[in-house]
Amino acid sequence: MNIATVLKNEISRVARKEVRSETQQLKKSVVHYRTEIAALKRRLAELERAIKRDRKAPGKPALAAQSTEKPQRMTFSASGLAAQRKKLGLSANELGALVGVTGQSIYKWEQGKAKPRAAQLMTLRAMRGLGKKAVAAKLAELSAG
Repeated sequence: MNIATVLKNEISRVARKEVRSETQQLKKSVVHYRTEIAALKRRLAELERAIKRDRKAPGKPALAAQSTEKPQRMTFSASGLAAQRKKLGLSANELGALVGVTGQSIYKWEQGKAKPRAAQLMTLRAMRGLGKKAVAAKLAELSAG
């Protein structure tokens, strides 16, 4: 092996090493940007669905809890909903008006035949801390509006 061949091989090795380190950074950036783009697309789709839902039924959810935080895992208990409704002294139609659904939906939830969606669960969760007077005030707002 002559010195020219050794030098050529060494230059090629060093060049490949440099190119590899540069492309590693680019690959990391591309992965990061793709993840961000995917998250933004999901958020955009969610907002577009919310707009479409609001156009169909403007002002329907009275206690809708719109939050940009990550939603916590929410469990649903049919008997818990029935107990909460009884504690507040509400009819199924009244509770339905507060949540943004029909009274029939409330009955189905209480019987375990159906489950509320995430947005409705958040509204129900927001109602947990309310007393009879606060709920009556919300109902009065709905009746007036």
